[in-house]
Amino acid sequence: MKSTKAREAVTAGAQGLALSLMALIGSITLFVLAVVSISLIPIGVGVFTTPPILQAVRAHTNQRRLLAAQWSRTRIPVRYRPFPRDLRGGITGQVERCTVMLKDPATWRDLQWMLVDMTAGATVAILAPGLILEGVFGLLLAAGLWNPVVDAGGTYWYAFIPVTGWGTAGLAALLGLFWLHLALRVNPVLVRTHFRIAGSVLVPGREDELEERIDRLTETRHDALDTSAAELRRIERDLHDGAQARLVAMGMNLGTIEALIEKDPAQAKELISKARESSAEALTELRDLVRGIHPPVLAERGLGDAVKALALRLPVTAEVDVDLPGRADAPVESAAYFAVSEALTNAVKHAEADRLWIDVSYADGSLRIAVTDNGGGGARIGAGSGLSGIERRLGTFDGVLAVSSPAGGPTMVTMEIPCELF
Repeated sequence: MKSTKAREAVTAGAQGLALSLMALIGSITLFVLAVVSISLIPIGVGVFTTPPILQAVRAHTNQRRLLAAQWSRTRIPVRYRPFPRDLRGGITGQVERCTVMLKDPATWRDLQWMLVDMTAGATVAILAPGLILEGVFGLLLAAGLWNPVVDAGGTYWYAFIPVTGWGTAGLAALLGLFWLHLALRVNPVLVRTHFRIAGSVLVPGREDELEERIDRLTETRHDALDTSAAELRRIERDLHDGAQARLVAMGMNLGTIEALIEKDPAQAKELISKARESSAEALTELRDLVRGIHPPVLAERGLGDAVKALALRLPVTAEVDVDLPGRADAPVESAAYFAVSEALTNAVKHAEADRLWIDVSYADGSLRIAVTDNGGGGARIGAGSGLSGIERRLGTFDGVLAVSSPAGGPTMVTMEIPCELF
């Protein structure tokens, strides 16, 4: 039990150190760049510098959201307004992009959060490693480190203890043990508090949330209609070019067979064989088409087994971990299945990964799916990318997508869909 607490305290200390460095380096740098860039908009320079800087701010903020979910199971929703689909290029498009980002309330929440992150957030985070280091230093003083320290600068104050000899060094060791004991108890709490502070700023207020939800529902409704229309066109095209063409050819062959059955039995027999092949191919294409609309394994056995079946068909090694206490509604399962399929296709096709990890779970009223690969990284959500398609698909169900993909990898795509299981 004690070893587990010690390991958790040390882990939280390392996490706190990483969070404080990200706050003091990343948040301060990006905040200053964003403020300077926005102030340069009136003279025209900021129009070109602000969008990429704010995009970096969003990436920095999303990274903290991802760490919040991984390190403390704290969910901080992503609520950025999408860019218009008809966003133009050139100077006009740049101005429009800048305007959209500045009108987004989430942009100002990000800037406000960075201001809090570099102050309160960094202070809370640095306490976790500070308690451990201070405790260890107290023990080192009692081990004899007090001697060169005192010789170099006279009386050394360790907290409220003036260390001048072995006796006071022993008192410092007792205080160091207290710091270490305190670290065992509060370090994980400090890390969770850091993320709660971030969530208190990044989570929108009631009015902002309602406004963003209306905008999001309007956008996702249009996406759903467009996706449905595109899917219908795909089905019609596949039926027309595939199974329908084969069935028409098979009907023509049967007509020819009827005319040749008595005159040329050998040729009729050959045409019967071709008709049989055509019927088999048409049946295969119809099965593939049905599988593309709603895979039978998904309908019969649920999302977990359907994802495992997907993984078995991949050309690379994939590990699947499923922890679902029930099943979601069919539309949610279908959206999650095709989102996972798209994410796996991206990982194999673009990331050049040779190993994948898929985690499917349910917690806090949300279906959570994480697809991780050991590829080259560099994936991002953008116009025309497969990840944008996943985001639109999840958005129909008020779901969110987060991507962590540093250069060199690994890439982690996290999907969440609010739903109920039955």
